[in-house]
Amino acid sequence: MSIFHSNFLRDISSLLNDADDFNVIINVGKYENIKEFRAHSVILRARCPYFKAALSNGWITKQNDMIMFTKPNITPTVFEMVLKYIYTGELDLTNQLGSILDLLVASDELLLEELFTHVQEYLIEKQTTWVQENFDLILPIAFKLTECKKLQDYCLDSICANPQPFITSKKFRSLDKNILYGLLKRDDFSVEEGVIWDYLIKWGIKQTPGLGKKNSDRIKWSNSNYQALKKTLNQFIPLIRFTEFSSSEYFDKIRPYKAIIPINIYDEIEEYYFKNVQPKTMNLTPRKKIIESNLIKPKLANIITNWIERKGKKDLLNKYKFELIYRSSQDGLNINTFRTKCNEQGQCLVLVKHSNSTKIYGGYNPLCFTNTIMQYYNTTESFIFSFENSKDIQNMKISRVNNNYTLHENYNDGFNFLNTLYMNGQQIYFDNHGYYDENISNVLNPYLGTNFIPEEIEVFKIITI
Repeated sequence: MSIFHSNFLRDISSLLNDADDFNVIINVGKYENIKEFRAHSVILRARCPYFKAALSNGWITKQNDMIMFTKPNITPTVFEMVLKYIYTGELDLTNQLGSILDLLVASDELLLEELFTHVQEYLIEKQTTWVQENFDLILPIAFKLTECKKLQDYCLDSICANPQPFITSKKFRSLDKNILYGLLKRDDFSVEEGVIWDYLIKWGIKQTPGLGKKNSDRIKWSNSNYQALKKTLNQFIPLIRFTEFSSSEYFDKIRPYKAIIPINIYDEIEEYYFKNVQPKTMNLTPRKKIIESNLIKPKLANIITNWIERKGKKDLLNKYKFELIYRSSQDGLNINTFRTKCNEQGQCLVLVKHSNSTKIYGGYNPLCFTNTIMQYYNTTESFIFSFENSKDIQNMKISRVNNNYTLHENYNDGFNFLNTLYMNGQQIYFDNHGYYDENISNVLNPYLGTNFIPEEIEVFKIITI
């Protein structure tokens, strides 16, 4: 059998613009933005399930033997892309980000499953940055479309990978309640519970009639104001992990809002904080952290992932999993334990906390720790870094290797970044042998050339997801 698809597709495609035997006129758009499109019912019915039903004899309206059809809820720009896809099987999304969400909605309405799937995948795979900068635009649309599960999941996963910028943005206060509920019930929405509570209250105030800018001071609230806020937040209160608050947070954040919390839940909260009795009805598990570190916050882990990939200001946490394999405070501060826990684990992140400073020091091993007595390994990807404290993202410093010999394996040491940052006995040593770039002095400042006993060491196995 001979197949001549190429010429067939070319000839069918030419009907879109050149044929004079069309029998359908479609008026698309509304108000000042209306455009007339001409098409062939046989092609529309064959290629589009929606038109197969809509152009049936029972639905159509004819004028001068021409089928007349209107689609006011689709813009001419979007319908032109749809029509080209129907006739040619082609779609060019270059410079179409302004219309791409409308295209997603239109392809869902027109039952164009292949096009609908492609637009989702294009957003996820080709427009990652744009998606992450426009969650407020994408989420309401994605959650209105029941078949848009892939894009829904991607958005929620991306938010949970680095939720702080999202929850603290002003746009968060206008978030749809169903989307907010979907986020708060997730175990991997890794924001400190006190922060979640703060912004839930702010969201509730904006969403509650009678509150907001003109009545945001709770000291001036009436009982009816509290009851209105309680009604707004009723479905969300059971999703808060109240046992994750510190005692001071309980006093400062929970207690003032006693009136909006159901009595049975508040009684359990009080019993927990005053008598250390575990709640019976509030049995939610703690939220999973992106990185189970006592030394750094997730936003610093995101900086490290950017250094690993040599990128800037991208949300890369959803590509990595940080698995804690050694913590000196619980496993013991000695080389043998370090080696038992960390050898042959693959690429690792080392964090060191100085006992008399807020600074965090660390190093990235892109290979692995081994049992070798003494060996140098070639890699250009290792680096040493420091943070001023566990939260600061303004003064972080990094020094990359300036030659290939960056890892020194010596079983007599714990970790050893070529005798520049290393663990020997119970001491951490700093030195500058010229193996790292000129920023090494800033990274290791102010302890260059000295040694100290660390307050804490953490080592994480880095897994690429």
